[in-house]
Amino acid sequence: MTERHPAVGFHSGELAVQERAGSRRQASQLAAMAGPGLLRPATAEFLATAPLALLTARDRAGLLWISPLSGPAGFVRAATPTTLGVDCRFPPTDPLYELPPGQPVGVLVMDPAVRRRFRVNGLLARVDSRLTAEVDQAYGNCPKYIRARRLEMPRGGATPRRTLEYAGSALRPQDRRLIESADTFFLGTTHPASGNDASHRGGPAGFVRVDHDHLCFPDYPGNNLFNSLGNLAVDPTAALVFADFDSGTTVQLSGTATLGWQDITPGDELATGRRVAFTPERVVVTACG
Repeated sequence: MTERHPAVGFHSGELAVQERAGSRRQASQLAAMAGPGLLRPATAEFLATAPLALLTARDRAGLLWISPLSGPAGFVRAATPTTLGVDCRFPPTDPLYELPPGQPVGVLVMDPAVRRRFRVNGLLARVDSRLTAEVDQAYGNCPKYIRARRLEMPRGGATPRRTLEYAGSALRPQDRRLIESADTFFLGTTHPASGNDASHRGGPAGFVRVDHDHLCFPDYPGNNLFNSLGNLAVDPTAALVFADFDSGTTVQLSGTATLGWQDITPGDELATGRRVAFTPERVVVTACG
């Protein structure tokens, strides 16, 4: 087996954004989070109860996507302190169906009902009846901006059937409406050395704006590590997924994103000094049933 040397500490993109935002001191106090991680017993207990996981990876064509997986308690587990297991596979309608192993992955495990999330970055080692990832980084995030909601799981733990509703390069009007009414979405980013990352973004309904086929959203204050924005500072490749949590419809986007800095405008609740503009190149919409 080839010896792996995971990236440790903040990379140049994260450092640059931290410096611009004036958060280097705060970030340095949390630098240990960017080091090698373990799935400790308390984390394993949470993983075993979580109903939702988001995974950022590349499809067989090399496009970056972030895709949701859901299941009954125990479908995500710490197989060992350095191995994450997900007892679920992507359906044929998902862009990451039959995703190739041996690539970096970013995993976000969530339980929205208790407003808790945990991030794992590592290497996708195995893809068969389950997904197995070797852990490089593992750390929790605060509950800020998480909308509390309970996910309804199918009886018996069966995975609901998904149908492909649309695949193309442009957003349809109904896709724009779903996006602009969302209070939650998930962001996938990548870095050539540090690998892929999956993160949560939340705000008031309408905090994501759509102008033709371009999306724009503010970056709200968080842990000051700027993992996602730091990745974008180096590589603009990005992926987004929006969900209608009532109907089960998802809108998945693969494209590019850029971070813009601006003065804070008095009275504009969406103005934080940082704004991300995203241009989709591929759109996939799936629905339940």
